Amino acid sequence: MRVIGWIAVNVFKESVRDKVLYNLVFFAILLIAASYLLGQLTAGQDIKIIKDLGLAAMSVFGLFMAVFIGIGLVSKEVERRTIYSLLSKPIRRQEFIVGKYLGLVLTLLVNVGVMTAAYYAVLGYMAWSAGGWFKPGWDAPAIDPALLKAIVMIVLQLLIVTALALFFSTFSSPILSAALTLGLYVVGHFNADLKHFETVVDSRPVVYLARVLYYVLPNLAPFDIKAQVVHGQPVQAGFLLLNGAYAVVYIGVLLIGATLIFLRRDFK
Repeated sequence: MRVIGWIAVNVFKESVRDKVLYNLVFFAILLIAASYLLGQLTAGQDIKIIKDLGLAAMSVFGLFMAVFIGIGLVSKEVERRTIYSLLSKPIRRQEFIVGKYLGLVLTLLVNVGVMTAAYYAVLGYMAWSAGGWFKPGWDAPAIDPALLKAIVMIVLQLLIVTALALFFSTFSSPILSAALTLGLYVVGHFNADLKHFETVVDSRPVVYLARVLYYVLPNLAPFDIKAQVVHGQPVQAGFLLLNGAYAVVYIGVLLIGATLIFLRRDFK
């Protein structure tokens, strides 16, 4: 565990020194703040626009962080040839993979935390300027604790994407890893359609293949609860726990797969 922690902290420090990461966080916070100005253009819908754009900004910029940092976690070490010195130390390859992943998870959590603070600051200012935390025309209070549910689901989705990026980085180039990860991110939001593919085609082999892909590919659509939260609709705790369990299992499978592939690679 000490080795994993050491690797994770070093990944976090390296990510913090990355200027691209600062730019992503800056633009995300800027977009969250700009949503306030956009909200002023739509009378009666301002708070909904601010909430929706703020959550979307966290999701999109978090995705960029997860993909473009995650794809370089392994390939960057190989290109710099630092992988040889690392593996010559008493570091097992599975510790290397898990440490890299946890380091990026820590980076994501810190940056999402910063964006969340900016998000609630904008909502707080909106409520203060409107003269109250909850107006009759709003579906939910401006500073709604339920928004944290949507943010948690965004984080879980990003953790899956991070595991995908790390998995692909163990055997492919950064460009291909990014393409595969982004492709699966898009497919993951339409994965539920594969379960009912028999309503579209009559071919049984195609239907069976679609059913297999439904269970193999990530199912990210349930993690998108932004609309429900913004409109004040309840989200059950059981639904959150079920999706959390799914994320843990799927991430675990990806990390095991990444470790097995990395164990077979020859760096001599």
